[in-house]
Amino acid sequence: MSLSTTGERAGQQHLAHVVFIAGAAAVGGFLFGYDSSNINGAVLGIQNHFNVGDGVTGLTVSSALIGSAVGAWFGGMLSDRIGRIRTMQLAAVLFLVSAIGAMFPFSVWDLAIWRVVGGIAIGVASVIGPAYIAEVAPPAYRGRLASLQQLAIVLGIGVSALVNWVIKDLAPLGADGSHDLNGSLGGIEPWQWMLGAAAVPAIIYFVLASTIPESPHYLLSIGKTARARKVLAEVEGGDVDAKLEDIRAGLRTERKSKVRDLVGGKFGLLPIVWVGIALAVFQQFVGINVIFYYSDTLWHSVGQNTDSLLISMVSPVINIIGTFIAIAFIDRVGRKPLLLIGSVGMLVGLGVAAIAFGNAQTVNGELSLPGAWGPIALVFANVFVISFAMSWGVILWVMLGEMFPLRIRSAALAIGTAANWVANWVVTVSFPSMAGWNLSVTYWIYAAFALLSIPFALKFVRETKGTALEEID
Repeated sequence: MSLSTTGERAGQQHLAHVVFIAGAAAVGGFLFGYDSSNINGAVLGIQNHFNVGDGVTGLTVSSALIGSAVGAWFGGMLSDRIGRIRTMQLAAVLFLVSAIGAMFPFSVWDLAIWRVVGGIAIGVASVIGPAYIAEVAPPAYRGRLASLQQLAIVLGIGVSALVNWVIKDLAPLGADGSHDLNGSLGGIEPWQWMLGAAAVPAIIYFVLASTIPESPHYLLSIGKTARARKVLAEVEGGDVDAKLEDIRAGLRTERKSKVRDLVGGKFGLLPIVWVGIALAVFQQFVGINVIFYYSDTLWHSVGQNTDSLLISMVSPVINIIGTFIAIAFIDRVGRKPLLLIGSVGMLVGLGVAAIAFGNAQTVNGELSLPGAWGPIALVFANVFVISFAMSWGVILWVMLGEMFPLRIRSAALAIGTAANWVANWVVTVSFPSMAGWNLSVTYWIYAAFALLSIPFALKFVRETKGTALEEID
């Protein structure tokens, strides 16, 4: 056997190992997607059970996002104190506690509290996943491996939709012949099973997080050089000592990273920090999570009553397809071109959907899309979804993990991720009331942000394809 063949096989073993490690870490993303969207199928059941209107519903659904902002803010600092693995394990425990609590709420308000607990876990997972993967991934594969986080998120959304549909299909029939989310299924209501089902992936996440190695960056930061060398040899190989020295050089500045280090420039923060915040806000202000949090209610409200929850499963499947497209091209085409392509696609999808919703009519007190407008709205809403999935959905999490210099990385990542969750909360809490006011105008507002994201990406986003973390300044 030649040396080149031996080296190639060793490289494949290193890559297979790091793919497993990154995939296990990305299970936090799966729970991120699952736990944030399983409320979708339960919304109507919650409204009927607690007899609440749109305002309280919006607060309940969005309450998880407040916790997510908190978790994102403190997740990075927590991982620096107790390590990446223990932080993942803590997030898994919070996911589990939240699922059980949300399954058996006494009122809509303690349901909101349990969703805040789950939100904290989501926020922690949204920070620790991309950061850990960026630290263990070789630069040539970092974009694709970091994309596993978003793939896991959309798989979580898809599996959540599937589980919700199965539970709804098992629900008893109501007086009108449809499945009743407030009937008895095994002694409790079907919407409670939908929320409690998140306990299963939470347990899986804890087990997988317990099987992967600690980040070499963290190990070096606490003086465990031998263990760091072993992890680097397993995941990357090559000149391990040179890589250790590169990480040490970065840690000498990264260790001093504080929020005050982000202060500077004309507007209070360093320009690169504002770019990260803007990336995070644009990703949410195009309204993507309206599709995943409220799609069952949305399609029901515009007359798609045959099986609105089944229709809602289309978007997660398309989301998964778009994510695979992003994974295939992110390290070939680059981050910036995909952002621009996605922005144009989102603008078209949102614009046509807004026109379709503008043709809605009120029939017997309920909205309905006449003629072909219903299918048109569905098709172009999913044009928006696939455009988002192949671009902004993946690239935000890749770039937040790699776009900041090491000297400010942990603090900047926390602020960028927290900004994403705050923006998510703004969209989620406002949508029920805005949709009740004017659904078409609401979608035009989202389309305007898709339009604005084009000049932003052109002018401010810097390409990071193939660049080592230690080289970013």
